[in-house]
Amino acid sequence: MMRTLFLQAPTFDGFDGGAGSRYQAKREIKSFWYPTWLAQPAALVPNSKLIDAPPHDIKLPEIVAQADDFDLVVLHTSVPSFKSDVKTIEALKAKNPKLIAGLIGAKVAVDAAGSMAQAPAVDFCARNEFDFTVKEVAEGVPMAEIKGLSYRNADGVVVHNEDREIMTDMDQLPFVTSVYKRDLEMEKYFIGYLKHPYISFYSGRGCKSRCTFCLWPQTVGGHTYRTRSVAHVIEEIKYCLKEFPQTKEFFFDDDTFTDNLPRAEEIARELGKLGVTWSCNAKANVPRKTLEVLKANGLRLLLVGYESGNQQILNNIKKGMRVEVAERFTKDCHELGIAIHGTFILGLPGETRETIQETIAFAKRINPHTIQVSLAAPYPGTFLYKQAVENGWLDKDNAELVDENGVQIAPLHYPHLSHTEIFNSVEAFYKKFYFRAPKIASIVSEMVRSPDMMKRRLREGVEFWHFLRERQGVAKKAA
Repeated sequence: MMRTLFLQAPTFDGFDGGAGSRYQAKREIKSFWYPTWLAQPAALVPNSKLIDAPPHDIKLPEIVAQADDFDLVVLHTSVPSFKSDVKTIEALKAKNPKLIAGLIGAKVAVDAAGSMAQAPAVDFCARNEFDFTVKEVAEGVPMAEIKGLSYRNADGVVVHNEDREIMTDMDQLPFVTSVYKRDLEMEKYFIGYLKHPYISFYSGRGCKSRCTFCLWPQTVGGHTYRTRSVAHVIEEIKYCLKEFPQTKEFFFDDDTFTDNLPRAEEIARELGKLGVTWSCNAKANVPRKTLEVLKANGLRLLLVGYESGNQQILNNIKKGMRVEVAERFTKDCHELGIAIHGTFILGLPGETRETIQETIAFAKRINPHTIQVSLAAPYPGTFLYKQAVENGWLDKDNAELVDENGVQIAPLHYPHLSHTEIFNSVEAFYKKFYFRAPKIASIVSEMVRSPDMMKRRLREGVEFWHFLRERQGVAKKAA
Protein backbone atom coordinates (compact mmCIF):
# COMPACT_ATOMS: atom_id res chain seq x y z
CA MET A 1 0.00 0.00 0.00
CA MET A 2 1.44 3.35 -1.04
CA ARG A 3 1.96 6.01 1.60
CA THR A 4 -0.89 8.28 0.51
CA LEU A 5 -1.67 11.93 1.17
CA PHE A 6 -5.17 13.21 0.48
CA LEU A 7 -5.02 16.97 0.09
CA GLN A 8 -7.35 19.94 -0.15
CA ALA A 9 -4.63 22.40 -1.14
CA PRO A 10 -4.30 26.00 -0.01
CA THR A 11 -5.78 28.37 -2.58
CA PHE A 12 -7.53 31.69 -2.02
CA ASP A 13 -7.82 32.97 1.56
CA GLY A 14 -11.10 31.64 2.93
CA PHE A 15 -11.78 29.46 -0.13
CA ASP A 16 -14.37 26.76 0.60
CA GLY A 17 -14.05 23.74 -1.66
CA GLY A 18 -15.45 21.04 0.63
CA ALA A 19 -18.09 18.50 -0.36
CA GLY A 20 -21.04 20.59 0.82
CA SER A 21 -19.84 23.56 -1.17
CA ARG A 22 -22.15 23.69 -4.19
CA TYR A 23 -20.23 26.75 -5.38
CA GLN A 24 -16.50 26.57 -4.68
CA ALA A 25 -15.65 30.15 -3.77
CA LYS A 26 -14.85 32.58 -0.98
CA ARG A 27 -18.03 33.11 1.06
CA GLU A 28 -19.73 36.30 2.18
CA ILE A 29 -19.24 34.91 5.70
CA LYS A 30 -16.21 32.67 6.19
CA SER A 31 -17.38 29.07 6.25
CA PHE A 32 -15.96 25.62 5.65
CA TRP A 33 -17.58 22.31 4.82
CA TYR A 34 -15.83 19.05 5.64
CA PRO A 35 -13.69 17.58 2.83
CA THR A 36 -15.93 14.50 2.58
CA TRP A 37 -14.98 13.77 -1.05
CA LEU A 38 -11.37 13.26 0.13
CA ALA A 39 -12.19 11.66 3.46
CA GLN A 40 -14.16 8.84 1.81
CA PRO A 41 -11.28 7.37 -0.25
CA ALA A 42 -8.93 8.18 2.63
CA ALA A 43 -11.06 5.87 4.80
CA LEU A 44 -10.44 3.09 2.25
CA VAL A 45 -6.63 3.50 2.29
CA PRO A 46 -4.95 2.30 5.51
CA ASN A 47 -2.38 4.62 7.08
CA SER A 48 -3.23 7.46 4.73
CA LYS A 49 -3.28 11.10 5.81
CA LEU A 50 -5.76 13.87 5.02
CA ILE A 51 -4.71 17.52 5.04
CA ASP A 52 -7.48 20.08 4.62
CA ALA A 53 -5.36 23.19 4.28
CA PRO A 54 -7.88 26.09 3.98
CA PRO A 55 -9.75 25.77 7.30
CA HIS A 56 -6.62 24.76 9.20
CA ASP A 57 -4.65 27.67 7.69
CA ILE A 58 -1.88 25.36 6.49
CA LYS A 59 0.38 27.02 3.93
CA LEU A 60 2.12 25.43 0.96
CA PRO A 61 5.67 25.34 2.44
CA GLU A 62 4.41 23.25 5.37
CA ILE A 63 2.84 20.75 2.96
CA VAL A 64 5.86 20.64 0.65
CA ALA A 65 8.07 19.89 3.65
CA GLN A 66 6.17 16.58 4.01
CA ALA A 67 6.48 15.54 0.35
CA ASP A 68 9.14 12.90 1.02
CA ASP A 69 6.83 11.16 3.50
CA PHE A 70 4.50 9.99 0.71
CA ASP A 71 4.49 7.91 -2.47
CA LEU A 72 1.10 9.17 -3.68
CA VAL A 73 -0.82 12.44 -3.36
CA VAL A 74 -4.48 12.86 -4.33
CA LEU A 75 -5.93 16.37 -4.59
CA HIS A 76 -9.57 17.36 -4.78
CA THR A 77 -9.84 20.08 -7.42
CA SER A 78 -12.49 22.35 -8.93
CA VAL A 79 -12.79 24.82 -11.78
CA PRO A 80 -11.93 27.83 -9.56
CA SER A 81 -8.99 26.14 -7.80
CA PHE A 82 -7.54 24.08 -10.66
CA LYS A 83 -4.57 26.30 -11.58
CA SER A 84 -3.58 26.69 -7.94
CA ASP A 85 -3.94 22.95 -7.31
CA VAL A 86 -1.64 22.16 -10.24
CA LYS A 87 0.98 24.55 -8.84
CA THR A 88 0.77 22.67 -5.55
CA ILE A 89 1.44 19.38 -7.35
CA GLU A 90 4.39 20.93 -9.18
CA ALA A 91 5.85 22.13 -5.87
CA LEU A 92 5.40 18.72 -4.23
CA LYS A 93 7.01 16.89 -7.15
CA ALA A 94 9.91 19.34 -7.23
CA LYS A 95 10.62 18.25 -3.64
CA ASN A 96 9.91 14.56 -4.32
CA PRO A 97 10.24 13.68 -8.04
CA LYS A 98 9.11 10.10 -7.38
CA LEU A 99 5.74 11.25 -6.02
CA ILE A 100 2.72 10.08 -8.03
CA ALA A 101 0.05 12.79 -8.21
CA GLY A 102 -3.63 12.48 -9.07
CA LEU A 103 -6.77 14.60 -9.12
CA ILE A 104 -10.38 13.91 -8.19
CA GLY A 105 -13.49 16.08 -8.38
CA ALA A 106 -16.14 17.26 -10.81
CA LYS A 107 -13.64 19.24 -12.90
CA VAL A 108 -11.66 16.13 -13.89
CA ALA A 109 -14.65 13.80 -13.84
CA VAL A 110 -16.04 15.48 -16.95
CA ASP A 111 -12.82 16.60 -18.63
CA ALA A 112 -9.94 14.33 -17.67
CA ALA A 113 -8.30 14.76 -21.08
CA GLY A 114 -8.40 18.55 -21.01
CA SER A 115 -7.29 18.70 -17.40
CA MET A 116 -4.25 16.49 -18.00
CA ALA A 117 -3.35 18.39 -21.15
CA GLN A 118 -3.21 21.59 -19.07
CA ALA A 119 -1.24 19.93 -16.28
CA PRO A 120 1.76 17.79 -17.33
CA ALA A 121 2.68 17.24 -13.68
CA VAL A 122 -0.54 15.29 -13.07
CA ASP A 123 -0.07 11.53 -13.44
CA PHE A 124 -3.73 10.49 -13.32
CA CYS A 125 -7.32 11.59 -12.88
CA ALA A 126 -9.91 9.40 -11.17
CA ARG A 127 -13.16 10.02 -12.97
CA ASN A 128 -16.75 10.05 -11.75
CA GLU A 129 -17.30 7.98 -8.58
CA PHE A 130 -13.64 7.71 -7.70
CA ASP A 131 -13.42 6.12 -4.24
CA PHE A 132 -12.39 2.59 -5.23
CA THR A 133 -10.46 3.86 -8.24
CA VAL A 134 -8.15 5.74 -5.88
CA LYS A 135 -7.99 2.77 -3.51
CA GLU A 136 -6.68 0.55 -6.32
CA VAL A 137 -4.05 3.14 -7.30
CA ALA A 138 -2.87 3.22 -3.67
CA GLU A 139 -2.76 -0.59 -3.62
CA GLY A 140 -0.38 -0.55 -6.57
CA VAL A 141 -2.73 -2.16 -9.06
CA PRO A 142 -1.31 -1.52 -12.56
CA MET A 143 -2.96 1.64 -13.86
CA ALA A 144 -3.87 -0.06 -17.14
CA GLU A 145 -6.14 -2.38 -15.13
CA ILE A 146 -8.01 0.24 -13.07
CA LYS A 147 -11.50 1.17 -14.22
CA GLY A 148 -12.46 4.84 -14.11
CA LEU A 149 -8.85 5.99 -14.46
CA SER A 150 -7.20 8.34 -16.95
CA TYR A 151 -3.40 8.15 -16.72
CA ARG A 152 -0.11 8.82 -18.49
CA ASN A 153 1.59 5.68 -19.73
CA ALA A 154 5.35 5.12 -19.94
CA ASP A 155 5.47 7.11 -23.18
CA GLY A 156 3.64 10.06 -21.64
CA VAL A 157 0.47 9.37 -23.62
CA VAL A 158 -2.80 9.86 -21.76
CA VAL A 159 -4.89 6.67 -21.69
CA HIS A 160 -8.54 6.61 -20.67
CA ASN A 161 -9.63 3.27 -19.16
CA GLU A 162 -13.23 2.11 -19.30
CA ASP A 163 -15.66 3.67 -16.82
CA ARG A 164 -16.13 2.18 -13.38
CA GLU A 165 -19.59 0.85 -12.58
CA ILE A 166 -21.59 3.09 -10.28
CA MET A 167 -21.90 1.78 -6.73
CA THR A 168 -25.18 0.31 -5.56
CA ASP A 169 -24.19 -1.10 -2.15
CA MET A 170 -23.38 2.11 -0.33
CA ASP A 171 -22.78 0.28 2.96
CA GLN A 172 -19.46 -0.93 1.57
CA LEU A 173 -18.10 2.56 2.21
CA PRO A 174 -16.46 2.98 5.64
CA PHE A 175 -17.30 5.91 7.92
CA VAL A 176 -15.77 9.22 6.79
CA THR A 177 -16.01 10.50 10.35
CA SER A 178 -13.22 8.15 11.44
CA VAL A 179 -10.94 10.17 9.13
CA TYR A 180 -12.33 13.42 10.56
CA LYS A 181 -11.36 12.11 14.00
CA ARG A 182 -7.88 11.09 12.90
CA ASP A 183 -6.85 14.11 10.82
CA LEU A 184 -9.15 17.11 11.27
CA GLU A 185 -9.98 19.62 13.99
CA MET A 186 -13.77 19.82 13.95
CA GLU A 187 -13.90 23.27 15.52
CA LYS A 188 -12.30 24.64 12.32
CA TYR A 189 -15.49 23.83 10.38
CA PHE A 190 -18.10 26.54 10.55
CA ILE A 191 -21.32 27.15 8.62
CA GLY A 192 -23.29 30.27 9.50
CA TYR A 193 -26.70 28.62 9.73
CA LEU A 194 -25.58 25.45 11.56
CA LYS A 195 -24.86 25.08 15.27
CA HIS A 196 -21.15 24.99 16.07
CA PRO A 197 -19.41 22.63 16.15
CA TYR A 198 -21.25 20.53 13.60
CA ILE A 199 -20.56 17.33 11.65
CA SER A 200 -21.71 16.65 8.10
CA PHE A 201 -21.56 13.52 5.97
CA TYR A 202 -23.53 11.69 3.28
CA SER A 203 -26.21 9.07 3.92
CA GLY A 204 -26.61 8.61 0.17
CA ARG A 205 -25.47 9.90 -3.21
CA GLY A 206 -27.29 11.14 -6.27
CA CYS A 207 -30.40 13.23 -6.82
CA LYS A 208 -33.43 12.40 -8.91
CA SER A 209 -34.01 16.07 -9.81
CA ARG A 210 -32.66 17.38 -13.12
CA CYS A 211 -31.74 20.98 -12.26
CA THR A 212 -29.61 22.20 -15.15
CA PHE A 213 -27.11 24.10 -13.01
CA CYS A 214 -26.49 21.56 -10.24
CA LEU A 215 -22.94 20.23 -10.25
CA TRP A 216 -22.72 16.97 -8.31
CA PRO A 217 -25.58 14.90 -9.81
CA GLN A 218 -24.46 15.73 -13.35
CA THR A 219 -20.78 14.95 -12.79
CA VAL A 220 -20.24 12.49 -9.93
CA GLY A 221 -23.37 11.38 -8.08
CA GLY A 222 -25.86 10.67 -10.87
CA HIS A 223 -29.65 10.97 -10.90
CA THR A 224 -30.44 7.84 -8.90
CA TYR A 225 -30.57 8.35 -5.15
CA ARG A 226 -28.40 5.51 -3.82
CA THR A 227 -28.58 5.21 -0.06
CA ARG A 228 -26.84 3.61 2.86
CA SER A 229 -29.01 1.43 5.07
CA VAL A 230 -30.68 3.14 7.99
CA ALA A 231 -28.76 0.92 10.41
CA HIS A 232 -25.42 1.92 8.83
CA VAL A 233 -26.25 5.64 9.09
CA ILE A 234 -27.34 5.36 12.71
CA GLU A 235 -24.21 3.38 13.54
CA GLU A 236 -22.10 6.30 12.28
CA ILE A 237 -24.15 8.76 14.32
CA LYS A 238 -23.52 6.63 17.42
CA TYR A 239 -19.81 6.57 16.60
CA CYS A 240 -19.82 10.38 16.41
CA LEU A 241 -21.69 10.75 19.70
CA LYS A 242 -18.89 8.77 21.32
CA GLU A 243 -15.91 10.31 19.52
CA PHE A 244 -17.21 13.89 19.12
CA PRO A 245 -19.25 14.57 22.28
CA GLN A 246 -19.01 18.33 21.62
CA THR A 247 -21.14 18.04 18.44
CA LYS A 248 -24.12 20.43 18.52
CA GLU A 249 -25.68 19.39 15.21
CA PHE A 250 -25.50 16.74 12.48
CA PHE A 251 -26.04 17.69 8.85
CA PHE A 252 -26.91 15.19 6.12
CA ASP A 253 -25.16 16.47 3.02
CA ASP A 254 -27.12 14.30 0.55
CA ASP A 255 -28.12 16.42 -2.44
CA THR A 256 -31.77 15.92 -1.46
CA PHE A 257 -32.19 13.92 1.76
CA THR A 258 -35.98 14.09 1.30
CA ASP A 259 -35.91 12.33 -2.09
CA ASN A 260 -36.95 9.15 -0.23
CA LEU A 261 -39.62 10.21 2.27
CA PRO A 262 -40.21 6.85 4.02
CA ARG A 263 -36.47 6.45 4.58
CA ALA A 264 -36.13 10.04 5.82
CA GLU A 265 -38.89 9.38 8.34
CA GLU A 266 -37.29 6.09 9.42
CA ILE A 267 -33.91 7.75 9.99
CA ALA A 268 -35.61 10.60 11.84
CA ARG A 269 -37.32 8.21 14.26
CA GLU A 270 -33.99 6.55 15.03
CA LEU A 271 -32.35 9.94 15.53
CA GLY A 272 -35.19 10.89 17.85
CA LYS A 273 -34.35 7.91 20.07
CA LEU A 274 -30.78 9.22 20.32
CA GLY A 275 -31.90 12.75 21.15
CA VAL A 276 -29.69 14.46 18.55
CA THR A 277 -30.26 17.75 16.74
CA TRP A 278 -29.96 17.44 12.97
CA SER A 279 -30.52 19.24 9.66
CA CYS A 280 -30.44 18.32 5.96
CA ASN A 281 -30.87 19.42 2.35
CA ALA A 282 -34.49 19.31 1.20
CA LYS A 283 -36.64 20.21 -1.77
CA ALA A 284 -39.46 22.70 -1.14
CA ASN A 285 -42.18 20.10 -1.57
CA VAL A 286 -41.97 17.93 1.56
CA PRO A 287 -45.51 17.09 2.76
CA ARG A 288 -46.58 18.52 6.10
CA LYS A 289 -47.10 15.02 7.56
CA THR A 290 -43.46 14.16 6.88
CA LEU A 291 -42.31 17.51 8.24
CA GLU A 292 -44.19 16.76 11.45
CA VAL A 293 -42.37 13.42 11.84
CA LEU A 294 -38.96 15.00 11.15
CA LYS A 295 -39.55 17.90 13.53
CA ALA A 296 -40.78 15.60 16.32
CA ASN A 297 -37.52 13.67 16.04
CA GLY A 298 -34.89 16.40 16.26
CA LEU A 299 -34.97 18.19 12.90
CA ARG A 300 -33.93 21.81 13.41
CA LEU A 301 -33.27 23.25 9.95
CA LEU A 302 -33.75 22.52 6.27
CA LEU A 303 -31.42 23.87 3.60
CA VAL A 304 -33.75 24.59 0.67
CA GLY A 305 -32.81 25.59 -2.86
CA TYR A 306 -35.60 27.94 -3.97
CA GLU A 307 -33.37 29.41 -6.72
CA SER A 308 -35.99 31.87 -8.09
CA GLY A 309 -39.42 33.27 -7.40
CA ASN A 310 -40.26 33.29 -11.10
CA GLN A 311 -42.04 30.20 -12.39
CA GLN A 312 -40.69 30.45 -15.93
CA ILE A 313 -37.10 30.50 -14.68
CA LEU A 314 -37.83 27.43 -12.54
CA ASN A 315 -39.18 25.76 -15.67
CA ASN A 316 -36.13 26.84 -17.67
CA ILE A 317 -33.75 25.18 -15.22
CA LYS A 318 -35.92 22.02 -14.92
CA LYS A 319 -36.36 22.57 -11.20
CA GLY A 320 -39.58 20.57 -11.13
CA MET A 321 -41.11 22.96 -8.60
CA ARG A 322 -44.16 25.21 -8.46
CA VAL A 323 -43.85 28.55 -6.69
CA GLU A 324 -47.14 28.03 -4.84
CA VAL A 325 -45.98 24.61 -3.58
CA ALA A 326 -42.76 26.17 -2.25
CA GLU A 327 -44.81 28.86 -0.50
CA ARG A 328 -47.09 26.31 1.16
CA PHE A 329 -44.11 24.19 2.23
CA THR A 330 -42.39 27.23 3.75
CA LYS A 331 -45.55 28.20 5.61
CA ASP A 332 -45.75 24.68 7.04
CA CYS A 333 -42.14 24.90 8.22
CA HIS A 334 -42.75 28.25 9.90
CA GLU A 335 -45.81 26.89 11.69
CA LEU A 336 -43.96 23.77 12.84
CA GLY A 337 -40.91 25.70 14.05
CA ILE A 338 -38.50 24.33 11.44
CA ALA A 339 -35.86 26.89 10.48
CA ILE A 340 -35.01 27.34 6.79
CA HIS A 341 -31.80 28.46 5.16
CA GLY A 342 -32.99 29.44 1.69
CA THR A 343 -30.66 29.58 -1.29
CA PHE A 344 -31.27 31.69 -4.38
CA ILE A 345 -29.45 32.07 -7.70
CA LEU A 346 -29.37 35.21 -9.83
CA GLY A 347 -28.52 35.19 -13.54
CA LEU A 348 -30.16 31.92 -14.57
CA PRO A 349 -31.56 31.60 -18.13
CA GLY A 350 -34.58 33.84 -18.50
CA GLU A 351 -33.39 36.33 -15.86
CA THR A 352 -34.37 39.97 -16.37
CA ARG A 353 -34.34 43.05 -14.20
CA GLU A 354 -37.99 42.34 -13.46
CA THR A 355 -37.48 38.69 -12.47
CA ILE A 356 -34.67 39.69 -10.10
CA GLN A 357 -37.08 41.99 -8.29
CA GLU A 358 -39.73 39.25 -8.36
CA THR A 359 -37.33 36.83 -6.65
CA ILE A 360 -36.36 39.39 -4.01
CA ALA A 361 -40.04 40.03 -3.30
CA PHE A 362 -40.65 36.27 -3.11
CA ALA A 363 -37.81 35.81 -0.61
CA LYS A 364 -39.15 38.61 1.58
CA ARG A 365 -42.64 37.13 1.41
CA ILE A 366 -41.72 33.57 2.40
CA ASN A 367 -39.07 34.90 4.83
CA PRO A 368 -36.57 32.07 5.45
CA HIS A 369 -34.57 32.38 8.66
CA THR A 370 -31.40 33.06 6.64
CA ILE A 371 -30.52 33.18 2.94
CA GLN A 372 -27.63 32.69 0.57
CA VAL A 373 -27.60 34.48 -2.78
CA SER A 374 -25.30 33.04 -5.45
CA LEU A 375 -24.54 33.90 -9.05
CA ALA A 376 -25.44 31.38 -11.73
CA ALA A 377 -22.25 29.40 -12.35
CA PRO A 378 -22.03 27.22 -15.48
CA TYR A 379 -19.70 24.44 -14.34
CA PRO A 380 -18.37 22.21 -17.13
CA GLY A 381 -20.36 19.01 -17.28
CA THR A 382 -23.67 20.68 -16.49
CA PHE A 383 -26.48 21.33 -18.95
CA LEU A 384 -26.23 25.03 -18.04
CA TYR A 385 -22.63 25.09 -19.27
CA LYS A 386 -23.67 23.53 -22.58
CA GLN A 387 -26.43 26.14 -22.96
CA ALA A 388 -24.10 28.99 -22.08
CA VAL A 389 -21.47 27.97 -24.63
CA GLU A 390 -23.98 27.33 -27.40
CA ASN A 391 -25.79 30.63 -26.86
CA GLY A 392 -22.73 32.83 -26.27
CA TRP A 393 -23.72 33.68 -22.70
CA LEU A 394 -20.29 32.74 -21.30
CA ASP A 395 -17.17 34.73 -22.14
CA LYS A 396 -13.84 32.90 -22.14
CA ASP A 397 -12.45 35.45 -19.65
CA ASN A 398 -15.08 34.40 -17.09
CA ALA A 399 -14.72 30.63 -17.43
CA GLU A 400 -12.94 30.20 -14.06
CA LEU A 401 -16.08 31.52 -12.30
CA VAL A 402 -14.21 33.51 -9.62
CA ASP A 403 -11.88 36.51 -9.57
CA GLU A 404 -8.23 36.52 -8.47
CA ASN A 405 -9.34 36.58 -4.80
CA GLY A 406 -11.72 33.65 -5.12
CA VAL A 407 -14.90 35.79 -5.03
CA GLN A 408 -17.74 34.70 -7.29
CA ILE A 409 -18.13 36.73 -10.48
CA ALA A 410 -21.17 36.89 -12.76
CA PRO A 411 -19.92 34.67 -15.60
CA LEU A 412 -23.14 34.77 -17.61
CA HIS A 413 -24.66 37.68 -19.49
CA TYR A 414 -27.60 38.09 -21.81
CA PRO A 415 -28.44 40.59 -24.56
CA HIS A 416 -30.82 42.36 -22.18
CA LEU A 417 -28.83 41.89 -18.93
CA SER A 418 -25.12 42.54 -18.39
CA HIS A 419 -22.55 40.84 -16.16
CA THR A 420 -22.42 43.96 -13.99
CA GLU A 421 -26.17 44.19 -13.49
CA ILE A 422 -26.36 40.56 -12.42
CA PHE A 423 -23.33 40.92 -10.12
CA ASN A 424 -24.68 44.05 -8.41
CA SER A 425 -28.08 42.46 -7.85
CA VAL A 426 -26.61 40.13 -5.22
CA GLU A 427 -25.78 43.00 -2.88
CA ALA A 428 -29.18 44.57 -3.52
CA PHE A 429 -30.85 41.25 -2.70
CA TYR A 430 -29.05 40.87 0.62
CA LYS A 431 -29.77 44.46 1.69
CA LYS A 432 -33.46 44.33 0.78
CA PHE A 433 -33.90 41.02 2.60
CA TYR A 434 -31.95 41.70 5.79
CA PHE A 435 -32.36 45.46 6.20
CA ARG A 436 -36.04 45.23 7.11
CA ALA A 437 -37.38 46.17 10.53
CA PRO A 438 -38.99 42.74 11.22
CA LYS A 439 -35.88 40.82 10.13
CA ILE A 440 -33.56 43.09 12.13
CA ALA A 441 -35.81 42.70 15.18
CA SER A 442 -35.74 38.92 14.77
CA ILE A 443 -31.94 38.85 14.60
CA VAL A 444 -31.55 41.18 17.60
CA SER A 445 -33.99 39.05 19.63
CA GLU A 446 -31.98 35.95 18.79
CA MET A 447 -28.78 37.67 19.90
CA VAL A 448 -30.27 38.92 23.16
CA ARG A 449 -31.45 35.42 24.10
CA SER A 450 -28.02 33.83 23.54
CA PRO A 451 -24.57 35.25 24.38
CA ASP A 452 -23.01 32.73 21.96
CA MET A 453 -25.33 33.90 19.20
CA MET A 454 -24.48 37.51 20.06
CA LYS A 455 -20.76 36.85 19.45
CA ARG A 456 -21.48 34.84 16.34
CA ARG A 457 -23.80 37.36 14.67
CA LEU A 458 -21.48 40.27 15.43
CA ARG A 459 -18.56 38.40 13.85
CA GLU A 460 -20.69 37.48 10.85
CA GLY A 461 -21.79 41.10 10.50
CA VAL A 462 -18.19 42.30 10.32
CA GLU A 463 -17.30 39.60 7.79
CA PHE A 464 -20.37 40.44 5.71
CA TRP A 465 -19.42 44.12 5.48
CA HIS A 466 -15.88 43.18 4.48
CA PHE A 467 -17.36 40.90 1.82
CA LEU A 468 -19.55 43.71 0.45
CA ARG A 469 -16.54 46.03 0.24
CA GLU A 470 -14.57 43.36 -1.58
CA ARG A 471 -17.45 42.87 -4.03
CA GLN A 472 -17.57 46.61 -4.65
CA GLY A 473 -13.91 46.46 -5.59
CA VAL A 474 -14.65 43.65 -8.05
CA ALA A 475 -17.49 45.67 -9.56
CA LYS A 476 -15.26 48.74 -10.01
CA LYS A 477 -12.62 46.65 -11.81
CA ALA A 478 -15.28 45.18 -14.09
CA ALA A 479 -16.58 48.63 -14.90
